Amino acid sequence: MRLFTRIALAAGLAFTGGSALAQTQSPPPAPAAAPCSAPEYRTLDFWVGDWIAEWDASPGTPAGTGSNRVTRDEYGDCVITEHFEGAGLKGHSISTYRPAGGVWRQTWMDDQGGYFDLRGGPVEGQDHVFYFETIRPRDNMPRQRMIWQDVTADSFTWRWQNKPATAAESDPWQDQWVVRYRRR
Repeated sequence: MRLFTRIALAAGLAFTGGSALAQTQSPPPAPAAAPCSAPEYRTLDFWVGDWIAEWDASPGTPAGTGSNRVTRDEYGDCVITEHFEGAGLKGHSISTYRPAGGVWRQTWMDDQGGYFDLRGGPVEGQDHVFYFETIRPRDNMPRQRMIWQDVTADSFTWRWQNKPATAAESDPWQDQWVVRYRRR
């Protein structure tokens, strides 16, 4: 009986050209998309590079210069890493896009004990204007945000701004530190 089954199967495969067997096999799975390959993950790519930072004196900040090395290779294509030095400050941030909320998240830490947990991204309808705002400001602490603007291939302006906790939404933000970046 086994011999008959084998002969019948062989004859069936010969008659159908093996298509019966091919129809029962699943196609190979499609290759998975690379992590963080959506266009939203490229929104801050203008920032990647080696930068010279210069600023004028502003409230609480003397005039000065610094450097900022921003990479996308320390943790793979999903994370932008920043290394800033200047004005007696040495700091580090990591930023990544969060598709679930449609926002970028950034964590900043520095050698002065500074820590910021920020979120934000491109401002709709305003080319090359980006914002990050503190997520959990403490009671009676000013709201804080940073903005990149006037972005070109080799330069941009970065602003750190405050607004009193009691301010209305329509009240203006106040510059605390304005830094002009140019590509090294």
